[in-house]
Amino acid sequence: MCGRFTLTLEPGELQKLLDLGPFVHIVQPRYNIAPTQPVAIVKDPKTRAVELYQWGLVPFWSKDIKIGARLINARSETVAEKPAFRAAFKYRRCLIPADGFYEWKKEAGGSGKTPFLFKLKDDGPFTFAGLYEHWQSPEGGELHTCTILTCEPNDLVGQVHNRMPVMLNAEQRWQWLAPELQPKALLTLLKPYPAGEMKGFAVSKAVNSPANDNPKVVEPV
Repeated sequence: MCGRFTLTLEPGELQKLLDLGPFVHIVQPRYNIAPTQPVAIVKDPKTRAVELYQWGLVPFWSKDIKIGARLINARSETVAEKPAFRAAFKYRRCLIPADGFYEWKKEAGGSGKTPFLFKLKDDGPFTFAGLYEHWQSPEGGELHTCTILTCEPNDLVGQVHNRMPVMLNAEQRWQWLAPELQPKALLTLLKPYPAGEMKGFAVSKAVNSPANDNPKVVEPV
C-alpha cells in the first residue's frame, strides 16, 4: 500500500518540472502527507490545473463518508471491477504529484517496523496514478476525494514491502488522463516503476506520526 508520501518542491518549481497548469489552491511543501489530508491532484489533461482533494476515496453512491479512510489505495489488478473504483477508473482518473513515498519494513524478531523513503535518483517529482470522486450529502454538501493506485513492487521496493504506488513517467501521465483511452490500454500503464531509476533509504520513526511534517523526517538515518 501507499500510506504516506512527500511533495516538498515549491509550486513554481513543481509546475515547471511536471509541465503543470495553474494552481487552483495554494500547495505548500509537505514532508509527511497522510490519509484524510488534502493532496494536490490534476484531472484535466488540457488545462493541467492543480486542485486539492481529500485523500481517501468516497464513492458517489456511498452513504457513509467514513469509507474514505479505508479507500486510500486501489489495487491496479482489480480496479476495473471493484464497485468502489470501477466508475472512477472509467471516467474520473487523476494524477497525484509527489517526490517521494514511504513504506515500512518489518524488523527482525517482530520488534517493530522501520520506515523507508523512496525517491527518484535525481530527487525529481513524479506523479502517482489516481482516481477521484465527488460525493454529495443529502443536505447538499460536497466532498471531493481521491485514491492512489498500487501494484506489485519493483526489486528495490520489494525488499521493504509487497506493494508500491503506481508511478507514471512523463509520457504515461498524460495517457492516463486521456478520455479516449480504453480500459485495456489503461491497465498496461499500471506497472512497477523501473527500480534502476529509484533510490530508497531508512528514515526516522518520527515519520510514524502525521504531526511530524518537517524536513527532518526525510533525512536518511
